Amino acid sequence: METRRRNGGKWQYIWPMWTTLLLHLIAILLFTTGFLLTRTELPYHSHCSDVAHSPCFSPPSSSHSNGSCWTKPSINRLVVIVLDAIRFDFVAPSTFFPESKAWMDKLPVLKNAAASRPLSARIFKAIADPPTTSLQRLKGLTTGGLPTFVDVGNSFGAPAIVEDNFINQLVQNGKKVVMMGDDTWTQLFPHHFERSYPYPSFNVKDLDTVDNGCIDHLFPSLYEEDWDVLIAHFLGVDHAGHIFGVDSTPMIEKLEQYNNLLERVIEVLDNQSGAGNLHENTLLVVLGDHGQTLNGDHGGGSAEEVETALFAMSFKEPLSSVPPEFVSASCQPDLDGKNVCISTMQQLDFAVTMSALLGVPFPYGSIGRINPELYALGSWNLDASQKLSKSDLWMQNYAHALCINSWQVKRYVDAYSVSSAVGFSHDDLSQIASAYAQAENWLHSTKKLLLDRHNGSDKLVPALMKQMDAYFNFLTTVAELARSKWTEFDLNLMGAGIGIMFVSLIFQVFSILRVNKQHGVTSPSPGSSLITSASTFTFFLLGIRACSFLSNSYILEEGKVANFLLSTSGIVALRQSIIKEKLLIESVGFLILSTFCRFAVEVGLSKQAATSAFMKDYTSWIVNTLDLPVWDYAAKFVPMLVLILLALWLYKATKGNFFDWPWMYAILVTILSYMLIILHWITESNEYVAALIPQSIGRNYIPRIIYILALGQLLLLAFGRIFKHTSLDCKKNIVAKTTAMLSALSSTVILLSGKQGPVIALASIVGGYCIMRLDNIVESRKHGSHRSFAVMQWSLLATCLFFCSGHWCAFDGLRYGAAFIGFEEFKLVRQAILLTIDTFGFSIILPVFGLPFLVTKYQPNLGKHFLFTQLSQMYTTYGLITATMTTFTIVCVTIQRRHLMVWGLFAPKFVFDVFNLILTDVLICLASIYYFNEAKDDPQLKS
Repeated sequence: METRRRNGGKWQYIWPMWTTLLLHLIAILLFTTGFLLTRTELPYHSHCSDVAHSPCFSPPSSSHSNGSCWTKPSINRLVVIVLDAIRFDFVAPSTFFPESKAWMDKLPVLKNAAASRPLSARIFKAIADPPTTSLQRLKGLTTGGLPTFVDVGNSFGAPAIVEDNFINQLVQNGKKVVMMGDDTWTQLFPHHFERSYPYPSFNVKDLDTVDNGCIDHLFPSLYEEDWDVLIAHFLGVDHAGHIFGVDSTPMIEKLEQYNNLLERVIEVLDNQSGAGNLHENTLLVVLGDHGQTLNGDHGGGSAEEVETALFAMSFKEPLSSVPPEFVSASCQPDLDGKNVCISTMQQLDFAVTMSALLGVPFPYGSIGRINPELYALGSWNLDASQKLSKSDLWMQNYAHALCINSWQVKRYVDAYSVSSAVGFSHDDLSQIASAYAQAENWLHSTKKLLLDRHNGSDKLVPALMKQMDAYFNFLTTVAELARSKWTEFDLNLMGAGIGIMFVSLIFQVFSILRVNKQHGVTSPSPGSSLITSASTFTFFLLGIRACSFLSNSYILEEGKVANFLLSTSGIVALRQSIIKEKLLIESVGFLILSTFCRFAVEVGLSKQAATSAFMKDYTSWIVNTLDLPVWDYAAKFVPMLVLILLALWLYKATKGNFFDWPWMYAILVTILSYMLIILHWITESNEYVAALIPQSIGRNYIPRIIYILALGQLLLLAFGRIFKHTSLDCKKNIVAKTTAMLSALSSTVILLSGKQGPVIALASIVGGYCIMRLDNIVESRKHGSHRSFAVMQWSLLATCLFFCSGHWCAFDGLRYGAAFIGFEEFKLVRQAILLTIDTFGFSIILPVFGLPFLVTKYQPNLGKHFLFTQLSQMYTTYGLITATMTTFTIVCVTIQRRHLMVWGLFAPKFVFDVFNLILTDVLICLASIYYFNEAKDDPQLKS
């Protein structure tokens, strides 16, 4: 009976936290199921025989007996070289931009080919659809469909593509495909390649393994006859961007390497392009799957990320120039005075255009349009008996291809609307049907003209032009409607999720009130104006921050909003300090810290002006703007000095008389880890004498030792939690356990954060200290409600630290390089854990486990019952604040679900906030188990 009462005493503090976690999991599951639905992937595939059901005429120059399927093949072989994360300004001459940059004009072979052979070589600005992660882009390139946001979660473990696609059509129609490079291709198409040479793609610190592997297999394959399509996917530029940024020496070196590579490829293909040779009718396509920001990130929808380049070159002189009505090029002289023309195309059009050139059926779910300028690079054997010119005959072939293209898209739209739960609306279908009917009317007109052999180009060509304009209008209409309404939202599930989120908020509020009433923590009396005003001001801050999520502009400036509210709370605390004439130093120090955070947030938001390597080599990004030697030395030594200062502070803390052996040993191990971090930094720098230690040891083995020590510390603390019975009073025991836990977690967080880590850790300690001290301005110890103000400040400080550390709520705000500190190879679970610690270490993990300091530090010992009641309230309040933010984010994405930036801004914000909420709830539950074990001995619970 006594044991049961003791256990009940412990669980009465923590069961609301576990119940809240369960409610949030249910709410998020329901809402996510309704919001992040993928589009319906139809199981249908295109076949050669399908075209018999189309209304399209067969042009005189095509015949199924000549190998034609849907369209007559105009190329025999295709070489596709994918240069991952190639920005448009890597390929276009610098004269196309207002200002020349160091990374421009490093691929002159492409613009020289386009300038010297304008009929057979062309450069395109290729526009990708966000999200711009490699998985979505490869799916979009091969299926001709639009990406779905939920696939971002699969970017680290790509599932095989089951819907119809370009690669599948090649294989089904007897084409042999050879692939080398990024192993994502073999994950997406596991059984499609005649030969494949995949290489691991996620070690962003490795710039050369994938590229060297491609080179080793590319050139021998160019002389072989056992393939029809060759794909080589290079990753060096993508990895160089992630680690060093665009404006860096490794990036320039990679671009120069690619230029030499492409020169060799073009030379080999050109030498083998004579009549009867291997590459007589081969098309070379060099393209990027997406772009990247200046600091090497991608995943969002900014112009830098969605604008990439595509270069196409035929080694057999094409028919003639493309009719001017179909040309989208703008031309300018380059630095050498050569005229270079650049056109624009959608990546959506790649799959259907390549299918048309190779003569295979178009992917069933493609909604792209055959690009006329790219299609014109094919080699055409036209019927010379016709009265039309070669240009007009090509136009006739192109009109036929567009007819099949439009019929295929209309077939897909009809099937999608029947098979999908939601599909397109009735008005959308009417608009699509009307556009297609108009195109069919012109089709009938041109058919009549073609049947009359006496008609010349003066009648036929205008009719063909109007027919193609109608097809363009139809295909553009479908693509625009798909982009605006592709995702199917289940409003019932979304509404249920929102409803449960509001239920969880009400439950958390009642949990706080229940604890107040049950355990004698009284509510503020009318006379306690200070407490009442503090609580009111807390709700005011919470309301402002929550409502800011309803605006996309404020979401973009979230770090500034959080810092403004933190500074505002600091001004309120300063006012109370002046009135009470106490803690002025802490109040002023807190405002200075918030000013520092404002500066760091500002610089973090302009991170695109710096490189990702800056995170590794410098304490803060601003150093990169000051070209003074003193800053170089400060950036190298200040982080080490700060880390030594933190180690000395921890060592001094162990001298206290309230640290039992589990907690003391955990702290001493942290000091050792700090020294190992400094050694790791030293060995990574070539300028130090400590090169006696091999760089591989400092780069890989020292971080692994730190991880092992951190894991050992956590196991030691868990052992002490279960088996160690302390003689200390509850307050000292919680202080010791909190200090030990924070020290055990800090070493890994600081290591992953780079040289900015110690500075941010020091800022978090100073900020936490000021919040704890300023909380003492309210002298009453019998009231619990006033602590909501301190908890709100704690939450705002944590949010500011997230942005100060260079993160933001977008997938290009993740520092993927941190996941590979200490490791070269990619393991999904391991790298996901490290990336999570780096992203949320200072903003969630450390703040949650450090929250007990608000209860225990600088407070008189009022007994276990009071301490645990207060701690329970604080954790519930902290969870309530986080849940309120997430609830408003969910409401925001629901309202803005048809917004132009839903997938580029609102959905990433939703994913980050949901992960933030669940991680916070889980850590609060774990912290409750870790801290509340002493409640079983509370004598007040035995009576």
